[in-house]
Amino acid sequence: MTVQPALAPSLDSRRFVMESSTNSPVDPDSPSRFRYFEKDGVIWGDYDGDTVTFGRFVGTRVGDDLSVSFVHVLVEDGSVVAGTGGSEVVAGPDGVRLVERFEIDGVDHVSVCVEEPAQDES
Repeated sequence: MTVQPALAPSLDSRRFVMESSTNSPVDPDSPSRFRYFEKDGVIWGDYDGDTVTFGRFVGTRVGDDLSVSFVHVLVEDGSVVAGTGGSEVVAGPDGVRLVERFEIDGVDHVSVCVEEPAQDES
């Protein structure tokens, strides 16, 4: 197997916020927020906000394509949702974006997350 080099930068220690989703409206006051970590082609992290109490994911990165498995707990009723998804890492002049494509009940969906500015640790 030939590993494609990543064109976009590492996701390690980057934070993203959901900007849009065709699956459901994004709460502008409390959108889902994601923390990513990456090492040697493996990615992992967590997320919360909007309809999710908390969630975790783990997966791989080949070039700028991510494949992840995830599990999260819904705010509404505490039910657990698990699944898989794929994202493309896109680097642009405004930072890094993640474009996720997934299917629910035979319907294709797209979500977009944008990188949050680095937080001042002082």
